Amino acid sequence: MPLQITIDLEDQDLQFFYDAAKRAQQKAANLTAQQITEAAGKLLVESKGMKIPAFIAERLSKLDAMINMVNDTGWGLSEDDRQRVLSSLTYFAEPDDVIPDNVPVLGFLDDAIMIELCQRELLHEIEAYEDFVAYRHEQASRRGEDANQVKLQRVEWLEGRRQELQDRMRRRRSESFAPSQASAPMFRFT
Repeated sequence: MPLQITIDLEDQDLQFFYDAAKRAQQKAANLTAQQITEAAGKLLVESKGMKIPAFIAERLSKLDAMINMVNDTGWGLSEDDRQRVLSSLTYFAEPDDVIPDNVPVLGFLDDAIMIELCQRELLHEIEAYEDFVAYRHEQASRRGEDANQVKLQRVEWLEGRRQELQDRMRRRRSESFAPSQASAPMFRFT
């Protein structure tokens, strides 16, 4: 019989994770984009060999999207947008996270919480990228092309959609953080 537990983290509780993310960013300052994404990807590889709760597995799929978004040549993020995503991935590149990953059931809980915070921060980037991937797959299939090969390049038939989605992403992000809002974003990577 499953057991459902709800955890509410207050602002002061979340501050612990914000501070951990900032420490990870400082430690990763000299790492390349490839080193950061490979280290974050290692978390995904390690999790595949373990029995993890569904709510954690669901969040790990978002981590995969963030890694792919940085490495996807066809998506071609601007350098500023790419750095935003890389900054969010630095926590997962840090081997000494809050809860060691080898702790049964709970080892990935801190990672799931951090992914949730990153997902909030990068909501518009993740949505745009997932829309782009779905469109690319659909169009490549329609054209009889291999979507995996198209992923490695910028193709003319995809360029307009890519630009449209990235413009939407930036517009929604700026609207989300408008000065007129009552509260500032919960989690900002610098």
